[in-house]
Amino acid sequence: MQKWQVGDVTITKIVEVEGPGGMEFLLPQATPDAVKDIEWLKPHFVTEEGVLIASVHALVVETPDRRIIVDTCIGNDKTGRSPEAWNNLQLPFLEDLKGAGFEPDSIDNVMCTHLHIDHVGWNTKLEGGQWMPTFPNARYLMAETEFAHWRTQEDDEVHRAVFADSVQPVFDADLVDFVEPTHKVCDEIELVPTHGHTPGHVSVLIESGGEQALITGDFMHHPCQIAHSEWSATVDYDPDAARETRKTIFERFADTPTLIIGTHFAGATAGHLKRDGETYRLDVA
Repeated sequence: MQKWQVGDVTITKIVEVEGPGGMEFLLPQATPDAVKDIEWLKPHFVTEEGVLIASVHALVVETPDRRIIVDTCIGNDKTGRSPEAWNNLQLPFLEDLKGAGFEPDSIDNVMCTHLHIDHVGWNTKLEGGQWMPTFPNARYLMAETEFAHWRTQEDDEVHRAVFADSVQPVFDADLVDFVEPTHKVCDEIELVPTHGHTPGHVSVLIESGGEQALITGDFMHHPCQIAHSEWSATVDYDPDAARETRKTIFERFADTPTLIIGTHFAGATAGHLKRDGETYRLDVA
């Protein structure tokens, strides 16, 4: 189990699923031939054969006065998902969360960087045939523009199912707080607008004791997009905006001490952005 310390803040990675393959549909430009010669991607992020390695995980952020879980993965018992392999999962995520010392009722905030399938699944759990909030004492934070967008996507069967079982129930339970994309969650944590992947996508900036970290969300899905910021994912809402976001964020944080923690980065998961000729690389922490 990986942990990082940023001043007085501790960040813990809780993995739901991790391994090679499965990202081909997201980043079709990232073929084995295109990535296998980017040596810094090995061994954490690509195999020797150039197959992308990815992770679906949550990040628990502990400040001196609160616990925040950032994004809640795919979830168990969910249906109507795509890809098919994400349907009816029976994974020990909740047990792993508890085993790490985080009882669900001890979480103060659930921070949704956006409302896609693999970021809201454990917002709820199935109890007695009903979807109930997994974190009953938490306030669920999400951008209002994000919520409003997905609430109206009635023609999209997959996102309609996701909203119905993983978002609507916490809203109906009066646990949702709508926040601005620059919202300050507490003294140590504020949001950074990183739109493009979705209309209201945000990243999470952590500052404490003179140290800093950024939890990416999905403005990039894989570290290969650090070397190739022009590669947008097929599921990006606005690919041009997503490319511009990567450019802006890379310019802001390259060659600084800021720890970059990737929401889908496998293996080491975190590192420091460095300029690398005309592009960038990630030096793992």
